Amino acid sequence: MARCSEYFMRLSSGYLFPEVARRTKAWQEKHPGRSILRLGIGNTTEALPPFIVTAMKHKLDLLSDRATYTGYGDEQGDAPLREAICGRYSAYGVNLKMNEVFVSDGAKSDAANIQAIFSSDSIIAVQDPSYPVYVDSNVASGHTGCWNEGKAGYDGIVYMPAYADTGFVAEPPKEHADLIYLCFPNNPTGAVATKEQLKLFVDYALEHKSVIIFDAAYSDYIKTPGIPHTIYEIEGAERCAIELNSFSKYAGFTGIRLGWTIVPEALEAENSPAGLLNRLWNRRQCTFFNGASNVSQAGGIAALSPEGRKECLALVDYYQTNARIIKEGLERKGLICYGGVDSPYVWAACPDNLSSWEFFDLLLDKASVVVTPGSGFGPAGEGYVRVSAYGHREDVEKAVKSIEENI
Repeated sequence: MARCSEYFMRLSSGYLFPEVARRTKAWQEKHPGRSILRLGIGNTTEALPPFIVTAMKHKLDLLSDRATYTGYGDEQGDAPLREAICGRYSAYGVNLKMNEVFVSDGAKSDAANIQAIFSSDSIIAVQDPSYPVYVDSNVASGHTGCWNEGKAGYDGIVYMPAYADTGFVAEPPKEHADLIYLCFPNNPTGAVATKEQLKLFVDYALEHKSVIIFDAAYSDYIKTPGIPHTIYEIEGAERCAIELNSFSKYAGFTGIRLGWTIVPEALEAENSPAGLLNRLWNRRQCTFFNGASNVSQAGGIAALSPEGRKECLALVDYYQTNARIIKEGLERKGLICYGGVDSPYVWAACPDNLSSWEFFDLLLDKASVVVTPGSGFGPAGEGYVRVSAYGHREDVEKAVKSIEENI
C-alpha cells in the first residue's frame, strides 16, 4: 500500500510565497476593480539584456540545423560556461578548477538537493530569518522534528537569530551543527556580512568538521567596498564551504533557470577526506540530472562576457534604484527600514506593534500593496515585512505613493 511521506506532512503550512498569492487572490476576489501593486515575491520584471537574447537566439539557430544540432551536454555544465564562471571568481582573487563547478537549473533546487550527499541524521543550522527553502527542504527530507508552536519553529533545527542590533548578521551557533545555511547579501533582510563576520563561521566549521552551504545569489548587488562577494575570499573556506549562485537576479533568468554550485576538491567533513564530497556531488548530478538547458547555458556564457556583464549590471542598477525609492518612501512615512543598499530587498519594521501578517493585511487593504510577511522567513522575522524592488519603475513609484498617502 502506497503511503504519503510523513516528513512532507510535517510542513507546518503552505510554502510562504504561494500562501501570499492565495491571500492576495482572495482579497482581489472580494475587491473587484481594485488593482494590486506587487512588492512581494522577488521575481524579476525587466526584459532580458539584448546581448544575452542574441546569444540564445544564435544557439536556437544552431539547434534548428541538423548539421549543428546538439543534444545532451555534460551533466556538470558546458565547458565554456564553467570556464567563464571560474573567470568570474578569479576577479575576486579566487582560483577554481573546472571540476569544482557544477552548472544547474538554479540555486533553489541545489539548496535542497545538496542534502543528498550528507548523512540523513545531519544537524541543520539556519539563519533566522532565512529563505524558506533552507528549512522546508530539510523538513521534507526528514532532517528535523515536528513544528513546535511554542517556539514558532521546528524541533531539531538550530536557529541562528539575527536582529537589528547585530545588523541582521547571525553569530555561529553555540551548539554543534553539521550543515550551516548562510545567505549574503541576505534574503530577506538585505544585510551583508563582513570578512570578519564570515571568518567566525569558517573557523567554527573547521573546528566542528561542519559544512557551510553559502547562498551568494545576490552577490552582484554588493556595492559597499570591502564586502566579500564569495565566501572563498575567506581563508580556509575551500575546506568547509559549498557555494550556490544563480543567474536569476543578475541576468533576469528567473524563468530561464540557470545557476551553479561550487564544491571544492579541498572540502572535507567528519568522515570524508578532501575530494570525496566533490566526487559524491558529481555522482549525484550524473545520476539524477541531465544538465541545464543548452539554450540557457548559451545565455549564461553571454551574461559573463564583458558586454553581457555590462548589460546585466545595468539591470542590477535598475533594481537597486527601485530599492532606494522604496526605502526612502517608507522612511518618509516613518517606518524603520534596513537593507536596500547591497540588496534588492528592503526589510521594514512593522509599526504600532503590528504582527507581520497584520501589517501585510493593512498594506493590502489600505494601499493595495502586496509585500511579504517577515514571519514567513522564521521566528525572528516576526514584526517585519520584506519589500521587493523587483518591479517596473512606474509600478514601484505608484506603490510607494499609495503607501505614503493611505497608511
